[in-house]
Amino acid sequence: MPPKQRQIRMEQRGAAQAIEALEQRSDEELEAETKYKSAALAILGARASERFDAEKARVYFSRAIAAARPQERMQLRRMADASLALAERRAGDLKEAVERLGQAPPTRRQMLALRAMGLLIPPKSAGILARVRGVLLILLLVVALLALGLGIVELVSLPFGGVSVPAGLLLGFFLVIAVLSVLALVGRRRRDRAKAEQAAGGAS
Repeated sequence: MPPKQRQIRMEQRGAAQAIEALEQRSDEELEAETKYKSAALAILGARASERFDAEKARVYFSRAIAAARPQERMQLRRMADASLALAERRAGDLKEAVERLGQAPPTRRQMLALRAMGLLIPPKSAGILARVRGVLLILLLVVALLALGLGIVELVSLPFGGVSVPAGLLLGFFLVIAVLSVLALVGRRRRDRAKAEQAAGGAS
C-alpha cells in the first residue's frame, strides 16, 4: 500500500476513534472542543433532536456544516436531515433520511411511536389546530387510561365486594402509573442495549 493511502486510512481511523470518545463527553465539553469541532457540534445536534428540540438541533448542525471540511459536509447534511426529521416527528422523512445515511431504518414500532408522538405533541412549527388537536387527544388518552384502570380494579375487587368509584379511580390511577413506569423502564433498557450493540459493532 502506498504511504499516502496508509496515512489517510490511519487519519480516518484516528478521527473515528476521537469521535467515538467525543460521544462520552458532556455538552459543555463538546461546546469547548476545537480539534474536532464539526463532529462535536453534530453530536450536540443529535442530542438536541433526541430531546425533540428542533431549533437547537438546526443551529448545531448549521454550525457543524460551516466548521466541516468540504468532503464532510454531505454526510453532515444527511445526519442533519435525519436528526431534524426525528425532532419534528416526521416519521416518513426520518425513514428516508436514515436509509440515505446507509443505516438500518427504524422499526415499525418506532415509526408508530413517532407518529403517535407527532399527533399528541406536535412540533413548535405546527399550526394552532395541530396543537389543539394534540391537547384534545392527550385528554382523551388520559380518560381512556383512567377508565381502563378503573375497569381492572373493579374486576379484581369483585370477589371482595367491589370498591367505590372514587377509590377505584384512585387505585386505577396508581395502576396506570405503575404500568407506564415499567414500560418506560423496559423501553429505556432496550434502547441502551441497542446503543451498546451498535457501538460494539462499530468498534469491531
